[in-house]
This record gives sequence, structure tokens and C-alpha cells, in this order.
Amino acid sequence: MKRPSFLLLALFSLSALSQSHAQSRFMTKTGQVSFFSASPIEDIEAKNQQVAAVLDFAAGQLAFSVPIKGFVFKRTLMQEHFNENYMESDKFPKATFSGRFVSFDAATLATAGPHNVQVEGDLTLHGVKHHIQAPASVELKGGQLLAFAVFPVATADYNIEIPLLVRNNIAKIVTVRVALACDAAPGAVGAVTPAH
Repeated sequence: MKRPSFLLLALFSLSALSQSHAQSRFMTKTGQVSFFSASPIEDIEAKNQQVAAVLDFAAGQLAFSVPIKGFVFKRTLMQEHFNENYMESDKFPKATFSGRFVSFDAATLATAGPHNVQVEGDLTLHGVKHHIQAPASVELKGGQLLAFAVFPVATADYNIEIPLLVRNNIAKIVTVRVALACDAAPGAVGAVTPAH
């Protein structure tokens, strides 16, 4: 009888040890970025589920890459115009963001629920780089890191020209939404311990 008790105690100790060295680096290759532009004639919306992202809480940094041709529209013609006329996707195939978490203690992730955080860094779009700040939320849930952000992008800031013929039908500011469900990166350990 002593033997099974010892095994249970050993398993419990190993479980507690592995939780104390939980991951602090998370990644995905299937994140989602979408954008919405209100228009008097027709709203413009597209989604992209090919976003690669890495969030490193030990270093306080994050980065993501978005293939422009991965954006899917309801109408094929809209998608063609987006890639050929506006985004010039063959010339500028990716949008990227590289930045950091502002004043965020990674230990906060140990408590249940979403946590508000400020993110800042460089957004490169259509070959133009701008430093931006955006509010976001992060949450450890079921072994995954969930991250969300919503921020505005002004097309003029990134030299995206809207043809005169349709200029009044397309919003000058586009709302961008980021939704990531990241798994722990292999081989990376840190101080973030998920709540149970």
C-alpha cells in the first residue's frame, strides 16, 4: 500500500513542478486579422486566417506577419482590386508588426480572465513603417494564450491611394481586428503559470 501512495505523491510533485515552469513564449501560424471599412454604397470587410505570430512574455515582445493575399472578401472583384490597385500585393506581399508590451507584468497571466495591456511598435504596411500604440487583451485559457486587439489604420498614412472615382465610397480610416489563439512555443519556459 505504501508503494501506490509514493507513486501518487511523485506524480503530484512532477505535475506541480511542470506548472511552475510554464511557458512564457507562445506562437501561432493561424491567427486572424480582419478589417472593416464603412461605406455609403457597400461596407468593405475581409478576413485573413494565415497570420503568423510570436508573443514572448519573458522578453516583453511580440511580432506578427500577415500575407496580404491571404485576405478573403465576399466578392472576388473586391479582392482583386484590393490586391492589384490598393495594396499592390505582388510588390508588398506582407504586413508586419514588431513591438513590445508596455508596463505589463507577465505574472498577471497567472490569474484567470482577460488582462488589458498596451502594445506599441512598428507596423509596416504597403512598404511604409509607422510607430503605433494599441490597447489589447491577453488571457491564458485551456493551455492557449488568447490575444485580441482593435485599432484604426489610416490608409493615407501608408501611401495607399484610393482612386478618385471611388474615394468618397471608401472610409479613410479602417478598423483592424487581431484575434490570436497561440500555443506554447516548443522548448521555451518562463515564469508564466496558468490558473486552474
